[in-house]
Amino acid sequence: MVADLSPANPQPGQPNAKPRSGLTVLIPAYNEAESITDTVRSIQDQTMPPEEIIVIDDFSSDNTGDVARALGVTVMRPPKNTGTKAGAQNFAMPHVKTPYVMAVDADTTLEPGACELLLNAISDPAISAACGFVIPRHVKTLWERGRYMEYLFAFTFYKPIQDFYDHPLISSGCFSIYRTDHLRDNGCWSNRTMAEDMDLTWSFYQAGRGVRFVPEAVCYPIEPHDRVLMGKQLKRWSHGFIQNVRQHWKGVLEVPFLRSSVFVAMWDAVIASFAYLIVIPLLAIFVNPLYLIGYLIDIPFVLIPAMVRGVQRGELLRVLASLPGYLILRIFNGIYMLKAVWLEIVMRRSLRVYEKGH
Repeated sequence: MVADLSPANPQPGQPNAKPRSGLTVLIPAYNEAESITDTVRSIQDQTMPPEEIIVIDDFSSDNTGDVARALGVTVMRPPKNTGTKAGAQNFAMPHVKTPYVMAVDADTTLEPGACELLLNAISDPAISAACGFVIPRHVKTLWERGRYMEYLFAFTFYKPIQDFYDHPLISSGCFSIYRTDHLRDNGCWSNRTMAEDMDLTWSFYQAGRGVRFVPEAVCYPIEPHDRVLMGKQLKRWSHGFIQNVRQHWKGVLEVPFLRSSVFVAMWDAVIASFAYLIVIPLLAIFVNPLYLIGYLIDIPFVLIPAMVRGVQRGELLRVLASLPGYLILRIFNGIYMLKAVWLEIVMRRSLRVYEKGH
């Protein structure tokens, strides 16, 4: 393990010192030399910066560790690759001494007030975690545009409703804050599924703890820009969702709103995907071509919330131009989800190899 323990921020009493945040930021990184600088600098430039930034150089084959160390942050390197983001984050947890800890992906940048907003949200002792609004940093390719629309819709429509009922379905792993003691009580992040952030969120609910969504706290991850990388990410996410349903279904039944949210998510992921990919085409071929209208019915439902957010961000034209990408991505989402259901539930062949999706 290599560690640079020099402080990243001025100490109280020094010139330009900022209030102590009680926050440590963990950045798991594997071969992220190209993106790690932007991530670290966006965290150092926060209105309430963390007391320490720890980059876990997860046995990278590039110079991720050297680049991060030159930025004045703590760098830790496991003796071998941990195999998952959860493993990398857990490797650094014994070093965390602050009451709050934040996980930020190594390809994700934060708006300047993001840390302060999440710290305010988690000041309530009943809250174990808080997450922010996620928007792709690059919106150029068909796949990035599809993900852009997907995020705008989900974080503008679904997430606020879930937060109103105090149960966001997931505290996003690319940018979330946690109470350190609550996180340790949970055993930190689990490797038992491919979606460690969903696993942790549902575990908190079953322990009677709260999670918040703060839409004003915005982060910008780099999303997959081509079909191959998107496929790796969708494979991991779809298997991770099914694995979490299998892992938590008994506990989920005991948490009313979570139960409803998971049911809706399962319906959308499985039943709606089956109808979209199989039922509608068969009906159109063998009964009446008018059944193809089924592909158009829910477009306003998705487009209107995305347009509202797009207008707020001055990106209405980008939203409209991204709709075709969203429709194509929806097809791929359905394919990967149905395949995950078949492999995880029917064939009992659980995905255990973590592949990066960018």
